[in-house]
Amino acid sequence: MNKLLIVCCLLAMVSCSAKRKLVAGPNSSAAVPAKPVNDVESRLAPIRSQQVSFNSFTARAKASLTIDNDSHDCTLNIRINRDKEIWVSITYLIGIEVARAEITPDSIQVINRLQGVYMKKPFSFIYTYTNRQIDFTMLQALLVGNAVPQMLNDSTNYTAANNNITLSGNLQDLVYKLVLGNDLKVTQTNLSNQSAGQSLQISNNAFIQSGTQKVPSQIDIASVAKDKKIQVNLHYVKVDFNQPQDYPFNIPGSYNQVN
Repeated sequence: MNKLLIVCCLLAMVSCSAKRKLVAGPNSSAAVPAKPVNDVESRLAPIRSQQVSFNSFTARAKASLTIDNDSHDCTLNIRINRDKEIWVSITYLIGIEVARAEITPDSIQVINRLQGVYMKKPFSFIYTYTNRQIDFTMLQALLVGNAVPQMLNDSTNYTAANNNITLSGNLQDLVYKLVLGNDLKVTQTNLSNQSAGQSLQISNNAFIQSGTQKVPSQIDIASVAKDKKIQVNLHYVKVDFNQPQDYPFNIPGSYNQVN
């Protein structure tokens, strides 16, 4: 059961100055000067414009999952209701569903149909297996090949060389590096926290067009959290945006809850 939960967590897997108040008299007005646009901000603008924009996302993926040297091949059906929910159905062999997950910004629920049990956990449960800075927004971005929004900030280090752009910096204890191609799409995302023995690496390859959106058809995820190692290789065989969809998640009354 824990392995199914780990998979779902990874798939269905981101101003420093004090503010001053202006006090004005009753008959006076104070104009607030516009924040100057620095060099990094101007360079990030076109990158932001190339991020996938959507209300809903649907994908079918062939997946290879390796958890502590134990490997499985399966099919994943992924649905995202932007900023609200990630829904994942896992099927094996002849299309029999073995697990279903529902991930929200606050919680994770998993149904294990093979064992007739289910699990409910707060979203923070994934910190057992990956970086504490991972949040729902980051997981959502990674599944569609977007840059992690928190990393497109005006304090990032911007380097352009050999038709690639590298963005690097720190988010609290997390060291990050993004690599973008000349089309401004993310090809690599690397996150690490050496003191906690955690790292997360994502590679995006073989980009395809879906309507007006360009997304990676191959996403490879490698996570290390101390002695826990997980490798997920996703190959999208079908993707759609902004199509009507539902997110059915009903726990059978006969199923038992497990920790």
